[in-house]
Amino acid sequence: MDRHAELGEFLRSRRARLRPEELGLPDYGSRRRVPGLRREELAQLAGVSAGYYTRLEQGQCRGASDAVLDAIARVLRLDDAERAHLYSLARPRPATRRRSPRPEQLRPAVRTMIESFGEVPALVLGRVVDILAWNPMAHALLAGHLDRDAPHRPADRPNFARMLFLDPHTRELYGDDWTRKARSTVADLRMIAGRHPDVPGLAALVGELTVASPEFARLWAAHTVGDCRTDSCVYHHPVVGAMELTVELMALPNDEGQRVAVFNAEPGSPSEAALRLLARLAGPRVEDPPPPGHPNRSDHSKHSDPSNRSDPSKHRDHSDHADH
Repeated sequence: MDRHAELGEFLRSRRARLRPEELGLPDYGSRRRVPGLRREELAQLAGVSAGYYTRLEQGQCRGASDAVLDAIARVLRLDDAERAHLYSLARPRPATRRRSPRPEQLRPAVRTMIESFGEVPALVLGRVVDILAWNPMAHALLAGHLDRDAPHRPADRPNFARMLFLDPHTRELYGDDWTRKARSTVADLRMIAGRHPDVPGLAALVGELTVASPEFARLWAAHTVGDCRTDSCVYHHPVVGAMELTVELMALPNDEGQRVAVFNAEPGSPSEAALRLLARLAGPRVEDPPPPGHPNRSDHSKHSDPSNRSDPSKHRDHSDHADH
């Protein structure tokens, strides 16, 4: 992605959201060609020449000092995430020799870690929010309609942003929280683009979603940035109903750009009970049928299609028989 173009678009979008009177500038009632601050006004408030700021916004001025960037961030009223994004765009990393992109790898120890979470949903997001691995509970929660083994095959790996904008199952799962989740996901991708503009797959993902989803295109054009670390959503699961879950995202220090997402319910809440019910309905894999006496065995024995045993979404008609 063109970092210089990104810097200019980001600065213009931040200027457009401010009105001169908010910053103590006189408003002479003149008609403005564009909304928000003019370049000359921003330069005046930041204490730099209009020519210098114009060159910076056009990507013709490199190596801006901390003092200049801090002054611009102050005038534009950038929050911490936006300030970090400005620095990422204005201070690009040295170019590295490009190699043929290889599928992103997941360390076996990380896979073992998320499997050990048991009835707590957990997954690993890659640098461009590909799902590199999920434990059975995360699969049952987010994507019971998809192949559980898909993350193991690089060509078939689900991508969270693609699921959110293009998969109707995921849209239904988030319900009324979908718009907020979509906004935060795009803001997260913007942050990734600033930090790792040359990461393989990012430009292709953004291009695909821009073409396929007008909602994504609109949010991407807004240049909103944000660092996703925690979130709380109501998930409308097709089998066990609504669950309010908190998601914690934790960066893996030894795996640049990879993050672990863990989903938890309030202890003792109806959401926790629904999550435990989902764990029972998710059951073991098809290769490992339930042992005699297992509470799910009688349910599964009624179906001639063995694929029903691994897909909790196919137990919709039997959820009334589960032990609440």
